Parts: sequence; structure tokens; C-alpha cells
Amino acid sequence: MFPLQIDPLVLLVIGMVTVVGGILVGRWHAFLALLAGAFLVATLSPAEESASTQIAKGFGDTCRNVGIVIGLAAVIGRCLLESRAAERIVVALRRLLGEQRAAPALVVSGFILGIPVYFDTVFYLLLPIARTLARQTKRNYLLYVLSIIVGATMAHSLVPPTPGPLMVAGALEIDVALMMQAGIVVGVLAASSGYLFALWANRRWTIPLRDEVDRSDAPESRAGEIAPSLWLSLTPIVLPVVLLSLGTILAQAGRAEGLANWLTEHAQVAAFIKTLSDKHVALGLAAVVAMWMLHRYAPDPLDRTRVIQEAISGAGGIVLITAAGGAFGEVLRQCGIAAALQQRFPLAQSGPLLLAVAFFLTAVVRVAQGSATVAMITAVGILSPLVKQIELPFHPVYVALAIGCGSKPLPWMNDSGFWVITRMSGMTEGESLKT
Repeated sequence: MFPLQIDPLVLLVIGMVTVVGGILVGRWHAFLALLAGAFLVATLSPAEESASTQIAKGFGDTCRNVGIVIGLAAVIGRCLLESRAAERIVVALRRLLGEQRAAPALVVSGFILGIPVYFDTVFYLLLPIARTLARQTKRNYLLYVLSIIVGATMAHSLVPPTPGPLMVAGALEIDVALMMQAGIVVGVLAASSGYLFALWANRRWTIPLRDEVDRSDAPESRAGEIAPSLWLSLTPIVLPVVLLSLGTILAQAGRAEGLANWLTEHAQVAAFIKTLSDKHVALGLAAVVAMWMLHRYAPDPLDRTRVIQEAISGAGGIVLITAAGGAFGEVLRQCGIAAALQQRFPLAQSGPLLLAVAFFLTAVVRVAQGSATVAMITAVGILSPLVKQIELPFHPVYVALAIGCGSKPLPWMNDSGFWVITRMSGMTEGESLKT
């Protein structure tokens, strides 16, 4: 406990400056920046617990909630790529919608693959298709590139099990199935709006196809290789959604008198459904299916081992960042930030204004330091104590969706995704900024 009493809002500013400044100026890893911000706030906080105790509690609670899920999601995503299941989905959608609707097919493909696979990997996978289409049609390259982006980026920030929305759902105590369902609905609407912007931008600006970044590994170029069927390819993505939704349906059924009696009489069936709808079980079963596909369609044992090891190694960094964000949120909670926000900004407790605050706070952090995931983690750490303490006129999932949408505006040079898009698409920095 610090001997001087410091206003919680001042502590909030100190913490945010430490996190954003560490990432932007000091070029620290997000994990270290979040821990440094948490330690500084905890040290200056009037809370009775020591700084290390506060940080360990927040870190451990968050890791318990999301660590296994993030690891399983990483395995699923990598297995989809290496088994060519992801390519099967893309090619099937393109054939279903036809060449004339190739851009909407890229939007849908990006959105579906953006749920289990990280954005940069989705862009890497789909860009060769965009380049092939642009070469065939001699036009619409910008439309195809933006179509990939609007689909993948909205799923990345709104639909678990990607780390950002998963962390936000956990911090606000939102059921993962509900977050997935709401994220899909809002994500589809947002991606549709983004597609309309892509159509407008494609008419306004002509971006040439530059051959110096050409790639030859589009899905069609490997058509001779064995790939899973479409339904098998979709199973690791659809299965968790179905199983998690069963849990939500079961909970709602328990409130209906007739169904409640049936569930009481068939308690073993209800218990079995409840087990299957657990987020760890649902993602675990999906991971088993994904690993079976990898075993079937990538028969080299050494290659299979490498794929799983790389997936888990990549997930480790994400878990550390997410858990450090949980530690940052915990020390803010213990310093009394919720009461301070209620006292200083009473209007912020009203429904629409709270959603606006969630959106713009996340957007400011995103613009300041670049990472959408870090922006979501930071924003929910600030807002979750307030959301839990007041009586909202709506479900907290709307706050989560506002945070997810707030992580999207104004990406620029400090965002790694900006450079992935710019370098791989062949666009100049100016072209990327204006589009």
C-alpha cells in the first residue's frame, strides 16, 4: 500500500500511459508493458494487498478462464491450414457463389476462417486468390483485398475463441456461447457494411496489381493434393458453436415449467449435455477432429509434431498477453476505479453513453498503440469493474460488442496488421492509409 492517497483516475492515467508508452515509445512487448502498468498501479494503489498478490490473482484468474481455450483454438486453426481444410472451405464458397460473386465469397471465407485462425494467416491464405481473380478480370484488385479484410477482421474482434473477444467475455462474465452468437450477428452486419465501403473504394481508387509480390500457392495451384471434404473441413468450426449453443438452450429450457420437469426426470441426459457444452470440452472435441484431419491429410509424423508444437508455442504468447491484461484489470478494480468513475461521470452509467464510452475508449487505445487485442484487453480492464457494479438496462454482451467494434477504427503504421496488408498486397503506405 502506497503511503499517499492517489486518486483512482490518476492511477488509471498512469497505467494507460505506461502501457501505451511502453509499447509505442519503448518498443516493449505487450506482455511486459501490461505487467509494468499493472505493477505501477498496484504499487501506488491504496489497496491492502501487495502489488505482487494483486497481479498474481488477476493473472491467474484470467489464465484459468481463457488459457486452455486459446491453446485449443490455436491447434484447431493451425490444423485447418496444414490439412488444407481451410483451402477447401474457400474453394467451395467460391464455386458456390460463382466468379461474378467472388468478392462476397472472400468476405464470407475471411469471416469463417477468422474465427479459429489469426488475421494475418487468413490474409496470407486468401490473398493469392484475390491476385488470381484480379489477374483474370484485369480489375477489382482493391475490392478483393478489402473483401478479405472486412470479413477476417470483424470475426477476429467479435467472435470467440479469438483472444480479444474471449478475454472480454470472461472479464464481463458473459457466456461464451452468447458472445459467439452475438458476435456472429454483429460481425456479419459490420462486414456487410465494410463490403459496401469496399465497393465504393474500388470505384473511387484504382490500385494496380503489382507482380513483384506475386505468389503461386493459391488453392487452385495445389488442386492435385488430397484435401478433406467440405463438411469435414467445417466440422472443427461449427462443432464448438453447436455444442456451446446446446448449453444456452439447456439453460433457457430449465426456466420453462414443462421442460424443467422433463430435465429433472432425465437428469443424466441434462448432465451429459451440460458437459458437452462446456467451453473446454467443446473446443477440445473440435481440436480432436482437427488433429485427426491433420493426421489423415498430413501423413508425415514429424510434420504433424511440428505443426502442433508451433501452434502451442504461438498460443503461449497470446495467453501471456491476455493474462497480463487480466492482471492490469484486477489492479484497476482494487484501486477503486469503478467507484471513481461512478462519482465523476454519473452520466457514463446510462446505457447508450456507456456503449459510446466503451467504443471510443477502445478506439483511442487502438490508435495509440496499434494492437486490436491489446486495446480490447485494456478497455475491458478499465470498464469491467464499473459494468459489474452498476445495474445495466441491457445485457453486458452489448458492452462487449461495443469494445470489439471499437478495436477496428483507424489502423495505421503502428499496427502490425497494417504492414501485413501493405507488404503482401503490394500497396504503398499511402494507398493503404486512404483505403
